[in-house]
Amino acid sequence: MRLVHLSDLHLGYRQYQRLTPTGINQREADVARTFSRAVERIIELRPDLVLVAGDIFHTSRPSNAAILHAFKQFARLHAELPETAIVMAAGDHDTPRTTESGSIMGLFEAIPNVHVASHEAKRFSLPEHDVSILAVPDGAGAVALTPDRDARHNILLIHADVDDVVPRYYADLDRATVRISTSDLGVTRWSYVALGHYHVYHRVAENAFYSGSLDYTSLNVWFDNSEERDRRLPGKGFILFDLHSGEQGFEAVPASREFVPLDIDARGLTPAEVDAAIRRAVDRVKGGIDDKVVRVVLREIPRQVSRELDHRALRDYKKRALSFHLDARKPETTRRDASGAPARRPSVVDVVREHLTHRDIAQDLDRGRLVELGMKYLSEADAFPPAAVVGVAGETES
Repeated sequence: MRLVHLSDLHLGYRQYQRLTPTGINQREADVARTFSRAVERIIELRPDLVLVAGDIFHTSRPSNAAILHAFKQFARLHAELPETAIVMAAGDHDTPRTTESGSIMGLFEAIPNVHVASHEAKRFSLPEHDVSILAVPDGAGAVALTPDRDARHNILLIHADVDDVVPRYYADLDRATVRISTSDLGVTRWSYVALGHYHVYHRVAENAFYSGSLDYTSLNVWFDNSEERDRRLPGKGFILFDLHSGEQGFEAVPASREFVPLDIDARGLTPAEVDAAIRRAVDRVKGGIDDKVVRVVLREIPRQVSRELDHRALRDYKKRALSFHLDARKPETTRRDASGAPARRPSVVDVVREHLTHRDIAQDLDRGRLVELGMKYLSEADAFPPAAVVGVAGETES
């Protein structure tokens, strides 16, 4: 029996300011197109089971366009593969924060052979395959992760942050409600464990995986990009797993938009030399930077050098790319504490996290959620270039 495991579709995700000719945010359209490509490949593979491990939508109140696209694609999966069961568990982005709000996830239950766990854990049985699936959505509360003794194959479908697997930076930036240790996960008790939440493909055990997201939709897409390059992963996609043989494969899905990281050491360089380094880096991008998402990290660059860069050239790059972000990082300064030992100056993130963690707040406020939102907003702000830059001649350039 073959299954497909995908997660973190984040339909309705919006980023940057460009719109399509029909008025839809360009990145929202990209993410929708990537999901359509994944559905096409799944239909070609003809699995017996499709597992969706949460975060179908980017928000619990998605746009009508995102809802319609999701419904059409899952309905298309059923129409092409009527015998294939589809099982979903809601993620933290799918889940409303108030109990009075209904979940949009119930909409998919109108499609035949689609099973959904939106608020509480549910067990679904596929007797024709002798398979039992325990689906645990985000916010389900305490759940006994126990297999069905009467089934030959048991599958755990869960949207969660697994300790010592998900990098702590990532877990702190986008925190899942369900946090679990590897030992509590009990991978040896299951035929397969389908995990969602972490956006980078990751093998937890021989039978337990994060499939990763289908597109670059995390709060820090450059973290994903760096992780994939460091681990030589083919990008985004989904998992194909055979329950009988244990054979596993990763199916890469062609990206709808290319993300290009450029890194320049500007230490000791003049403004003209930095301009030249940026130009060389841009010229080396295969296929050019047009319509791509580009970030140029300038390391060890003093503020006065940043101010004297060729802003006319930078404006041209921004017009060509979908997004061109110049990340100018000042040289690290050191200070001496009371004992005289050198120490790195705290970053903005460090300062904000410390302030939110220890400041006095009303008793009815959730401090953990307050810190989480503060980190989220800082990350989102960092993804956008400054609204205006002061040019060489003193004019304001936007």
